Amino acid sequence: MQREQQQPVLITGSTSGIGLAIANSMARAGHPVMLHGLASVEQGEDLQRQFRAEYRVDCGFSNADIASEAGCAQLVADTREALGNPGILVNNAGVQHTADAHGFAAEHWHNILAINLSAAFFLSRELLPGMRAANWGRIVNISSVHGLVASQQKAAYCAAKHGLIGLTKVVALENADRGITANAICPGWVETPLIQPQIESIAREQSIDIEAARAQLIGAKQPLAQATKPEAIGELVLYLCGEFASTITGASLPVDGGWTAQ
Repeated sequence: MQREQQQPVLITGSTSGIGLAIANSMARAGHPVMLHGLASVEQGEDLQRQFRAEYRVDCGFSNADIASEAGCAQLVADTREALGNPGILVNNAGVQHTADAHGFAAEHWHNILAINLSAAFFLSRELLPGMRAANWGRIVNISSVHGLVASQQKAAYCAAKHGLIGLTKVVALENADRGITANAICPGWVETPLIQPQIESIAREQSIDIEAARAQLIGAKQPLAQATKPEAIGELVLYLCGEFASTITGASLPVDGGWTAQ
């Protein structure tokens, strides 16, 4: 549908990793894109130039700190100034810290909940009135396999990602009569630079090659011992925002190599 192709999209945490892959997929399909992340103004401007040159779409950038309600409001204001009111919101930004629950520092707990969960609520709250007035909108929350199951030393992360799925369901139900869908994507292992140090550590400790170490790391949780490409998450987001996904709402979609099927 032409209308959907023209909808501006705001993607948090989109200057690298999964978020950047989502931004590329959306821009390639013709959506104006608002980039956001922990990057300098100069880095943001470079990314904007790249997107405009490659995809011929409008592109904005903000490095607003979404760990606070005020920062979320600033990001929405920056987005509206750059692109107008976004019809699509992708809550992707996330942080992680691991420790046993009995020793988990309060500052890490609050920071993970703020960025991984509260920011998605505040941004949705800011943008839903415009979506409801337009009788169209798409909210995609990037949760995690840890929104469906738990792992040790991830109390805050699991709490936030489980909460994000609950938020997704409520938003879906409250807006089902307004042409608005809300869905969560739950990735398992994703092929990003973040997992490389873990792979290299296994290879060193066990004197095995990198590919064997990768298979061991991923296969410890996933029956299909293959990491998902970030581009696959980007294309799934694009699908959820398109014509044929108009009746998919309130869903939590695992992309996890069978992790949660066990």
